[in-house]
Amino acid sequence: MSTPAMNLMAALRSGHSSSPRLTWYGPDSERVELSGRVLDNWVAKTSNLLQDEFDAEPGMSLRLDLPAHWKSLVWALAGWQLGMELVLDGGSADLLATDTPDDVAGAGFDAVVAVPLAALAMRWPGELPAGVVDYAAEVRSHGDVFMAHAEPDAALPALRGPGDGLSHGKLLDGFAKEHDAGVRLLVRAADGLESALADSLGAWNKDGSVVLVHPDVEVTKHLLENERVSGA
Repeated sequence: MSTPAMNLMAALRSGHSSSPRLTWYGPDSERVELSGRVLDNWVAKTSNLLQDEFDAEPGMSLRLDLPAHWKSLVWALAGWQLGMELVLDGGSADLLATDTPDDVAGAGFDAVVAVPLAALAMRWPGELPAGVVDYAAEVRSHGDVFMAHAEPDAALPALRGPGDGLSHGKLLDGFAKEHDAGVRLLVRAADGLESALADSLGAWNKDGSVVLVHPDVEVTKHLLENERVSGA
């Protein structure tokens, strides 16, 4: 059974796959641009990491202890593609992805993955607690194409956050925000990960793209014009 997230990934890697789908502005003049094909590649590698290394499968839970960031969106799409439930409220989960592994390592998760947020990071900067997996060091060795070992059910829970739980079948018509077709959407990371996910899903679902901006980056007229932003 196909879920909305699986269908969305199929759309991103097909039509206009070389067009920008996710652009990130971070501190220190950091700019990362992912086409539909490259975004799908990152999501596929992350899904394969989850499936191959941690036996992730539909119905399992994945806590994202991450700020709104382009890598956070990749992790969310990877978990949803597998049929997992994302945990955004700091609650318990089977697996944890975090940018602060020293704070939570060994706190009752089956596995902890450290996610360095620097765009060009090839490994975690420094020592990791015992048993914590280095995302940057491991993800590149995984396949560019994702093939699920088990088909997810659209009725499975997809999101656990401050609000009510949400099923996979409702991700695009119950969680994603409504946006115009083809929108080039400004998304402010300061609004939080849940808001960034809802905005991004809504834009991608309408064949649009996202410009995600770190809280420390000033949204100038030049930035808006340079990125051809059409919605905010």
